[in-house]
Amino acid sequence: MNDLKKTAHLLALEGAKERLHLLKADLLEEGSFDAAVDGCEAVFHTASPVSLQANADPQAELVDPAVQGTLNVLRSCAKVPSIKRVIITSSFASLPYNGKTLAPDVVVDETWFSDPAVCAEQKLWYQLGKTLAEQAAWEFAKNKKMDFVTIHPVFVLGPLLQPTINSSIEILFNLINGAQEYPDAYYRSIDVRDVAYAHIQALEIPSASGRYCLIESNVHFSEVLKIVQQHYPTLHLPKKCGSGLNYLTKYEVSKKKAKTLGIDFIPLVVSLKDTIESLKEKGFLSI
Repeated sequence: MNDLKKTAHLLALEGAKERLHLLKADLLEEGSFDAAVDGCEAVFHTASPVSLQANADPQAELVDPAVQGTLNVLRSCAKVPSIKRVIITSSFASLPYNGKTLAPDVVVDETWFSDPAVCAEQKLWYQLGKTLAEQAAWEFAKNKKMDFVTIHPVFVLGPLLQPTINSSIEILFNLINGAQEYPDAYYRSIDVRDVAYAHIQALEIPSASGRYCLIESNVHFSEVLKIVQQHYPTLHLPKKCGSGLNYLTKYEVSKKKAKTLGIDFIPLVVSLKDTIESLKEKGFLSI
């Protein structure tokens, strides 16, 4: 709260002086969100640690904050009669990892649920945390008869609001900033502005319910690099295709339900350009 490096970008937002209130809370401390949600009509829970790298203690670093953090927010919400709907930012990670074959002719949609046992077996700890958190949240919401919606974005691109690079952007940043090779894998992405709009629509459309997958593009990493090279020819991009990633194979993802939120998806080329321009503006890239 007292570290301006972490809050200055929020305080600088238009209307922040009149409408923004920052409160201290701990995802792992039950009751710490009571003050934040008191008197609210709607709550968006968007915070959970993200890491696709190896973790020394994945249970403590990823799984516990995801599960207990989500439940603690919901417990606080359940105490407030004025709250009409709760929207949680889950992840696409809680859908496809269930042992089913993922192939080009397979379409993943909102009826898919990742299996915790499969995630644990494959050491997909971030995916495990998101899967367990969503399961716990739906069970809690059902028991409390809570109006509840989950949003499931793939990798998120777009301009950075914060002064640091988040994990989702880091994948692209590393790829265009000295990588020697690119993965033989598929990059599923959505623009952050579309993700934000989907959250608002999930609140404001009365009939919105259940789960929503959010995806705009689904292309091989080589196609991503072609787009970047076309618009930034001076960048030294990797030419060599490396090994594959077993959780980023080729399959399709349905946009059908997401379109009911009225999203006019921002094209990948725009998202990539705006992301790179944002990285330049914040001093992470020199082109």
